[in-house]
Amino acid sequence: MSPQAVLANVRGLHAIGLGVPLLLLALLAMMVVPLAPFVLDVLFTFNISLSMVVILAAIYSRRPLDFAVFPIVLLVTTLLRLALNIASTRVVLLEGHTGTDAAGQVIEAFGAFVIGGNYAVGLVVFAILVIINFVVVTKGAGRIAEVSARFTLDAMPGKQMAIDADLNSGLLSQDEARTRRKDVAEEADFYGAMDGASKFVRGDAVAGILILFINLIGGLFIGMLQHNLSFEMALKNYALLTIGDGLVAQIPALLLSSSAALMVTRVSSAQDVGGQIIQQLFDDPRTLLIAAGIVGAMGLVPGMPNLAFLSLASLAGGAGLYMLRKQSEGEAEVDQAPAPIAAPAKELSWDDVPSVDPLGLEVGYRLIPLVDTAQNGQLMGRIKGVRKKLSRELGFLVPPVHIRDNLELSPDSYRLSLKGVTVGEGQIQPERELAINPGQVFGELSGEAGKDPVFGLEAVWIDAGQRDQAQTFGYTVVDASTVIATHLSHAIQEHAHELLGHEEVQQLLDRLQERTPKLVEQLEPEKLPPASLVRVLQNLLREGVPIRDTRTIVETLAEHAARSQDPDVLTAAVRRSLGRLIVQNINELRSELSVITIDPGLDRLLQDSVQAGGGEGAMLEPGLSERLQWALQEATQKQEASGDPAVLLVPDPLRLLLARFARAGSGGLRVLSYGEVPDEIQVRVIAAVGGEPGLTAAVH
Repeated sequence: MSPQAVLANVRGLHAIGLGVPLLLLALLAMMVVPLAPFVLDVLFTFNISLSMVVILAAIYSRRPLDFAVFPIVLLVTTLLRLALNIASTRVVLLEGHTGTDAAGQVIEAFGAFVIGGNYAVGLVVFAILVIINFVVVTKGAGRIAEVSARFTLDAMPGKQMAIDADLNSGLLSQDEARTRRKDVAEEADFYGAMDGASKFVRGDAVAGILILFINLIGGLFIGMLQHNLSFEMALKNYALLTIGDGLVAQIPALLLSSSAALMVTRVSSAQDVGGQIIQQLFDDPRTLLIAAGIVGAMGLVPGMPNLAFLSLASLAGGAGLYMLRKQSEGEAEVDQAPAPIAAPAKELSWDDVPSVDPLGLEVGYRLIPLVDTAQNGQLMGRIKGVRKKLSRELGFLVPPVHIRDNLELSPDSYRLSLKGVTVGEGQIQPERELAINPGQVFGELSGEAGKDPVFGLEAVWIDAGQRDQAQTFGYTVVDASTVIATHLSHAIQEHAHELLGHEEVQQLLDRLQERTPKLVEQLEPEKLPPASLVRVLQNLLREGVPIRDTRTIVETLAEHAARSQDPDVLTAAVRRSLGRLIVQNINELRSELSVITIDPGLDRLLQDSVQAGGGEGAMLEPGLSERLQWALQEATQKQEASGDPAVLLVPDPLRLLLARFARAGSGGLRVLSYGEVPDEIQVRVIAAVGGEPGLTAAVH
């Protein structure tokens, strides 16, 4: 039968769910039913081949999760090897008196080749294999698996927080975040399983030692007492069979324990183990040249094997010189590149007057590698991710970010600008990572103290090797590119209304007209000037309301434009139409909304003030304004401390006044009018700004 046919049969058994039951049945049969020597030869050969396949799969996997089924494979191969030991032990003890080929040709060949007529040598070789497997490889791999499992589990909360931070800053999409969360969970499961699977290998090594003594001592007693063999003949037969059986089992065991060590000692990389070793061990030609010099000096010592040492020194030195010459040629090609020819001077024109970029990012010279894709800079890709995420959330295309270096900045600084005006700046360390304290951590980190440039949180600049430790302590760890991208995302959200202009609004209308041409035709310039439409959309963005639902917005404006062209009045009408979206953005999917209200007396006072000011510039007595501001801040802090969003619910005429008032002082307070709350949402009043202005009374 061809290999393709065998593979097809195996897949067919797996498809109908019989693969694992048949395997378990075969293992049980091997332990109970006597096997012929030929069957043992086939199974021992299969066991050795399987162990070779497993160790090669471990070598060529690029990261541990690429071979996530390895713990199960380790268990199955261990059970297979133990079942073969039981089957071979039965044959050795029952038929060993007949000759050295009683248990098959594989065991006889291994025993005869290793022993070579000297049983002491065979026992010593077997003991060395067991020591290597049990004391060196298995014990080390088990310890690494145990430590890796503990640190992986401890670091899970920090890794999850880092994923959430990247998702919120727009660096990841929902699908990418879901994939990374799955990888984190699978990594924890893998190292936890490897911690237990390493005990299988350790137990198998102990079982190999016991089986050796059982076969040898039991064979001598059975051969001499039951079959009347002389001590020399019994020792010859049973020693060869026992040592051959042990070697046939220990060689696959050593391969599998080495596979386990490879899996738990490697790190994720885009290369397999061989590629990593070649790149990292021989990347610098100085290592080969210095090693060649030392080995050559040893080869010149009288009495040393000069030919071997000098040959190896010549080979290493030649390889080092070749690598050094290749590096020098690459640098020479860069140095000999033709200098650009200076262009002739030309007259000034309007092209020499720079235009103002909607969004700009200036970086110091040490941050240039972050934006240079030729140097594996990741900032460009992350900025693209930020723009993509915010464009989807806000409802219009966020303009590109113009990036340039600025020698006037300090080397580690960056500056964010909006239409030529600075809106944010910070200082980072490109070669380190920022561990941000979210408010509750469980340890201190060694590093340089700093602050998160976006929200001003306490943070520590740490080396990349401290990431797992920081995440274990509860820190949110981000790299330098993520810090800038998060700062940019925050600035865009804060100033989204300034990025929306007539051109962007016209593009929104053109896209809507492709789907609903009649609706856009109703929004004639005579009914609603384009400037008023732009102002309404900017008002929505200023208060954090996305403009994705352009159809509802245009329908509402077409309905109310005949009665008023005041942008504030039209904005209020659109907000009522988008009430369900606004409340969901604030309260998520909860059916109950906790709100703060104002006392009826204060309500009348404010409404009188609004009427006196004509609705646009309400006049408040300075003392009242200060006490009201203090009361709203106090209520906002209490509400946010309880874990709920801070929402102030007011009558429709007061919403605009108090929204502007809240933006000036209580940044976390969202102001809603009664008409914006959908009917299906239950409102629970938890506090009221009381009768005496400046006092907040709890409502139970």
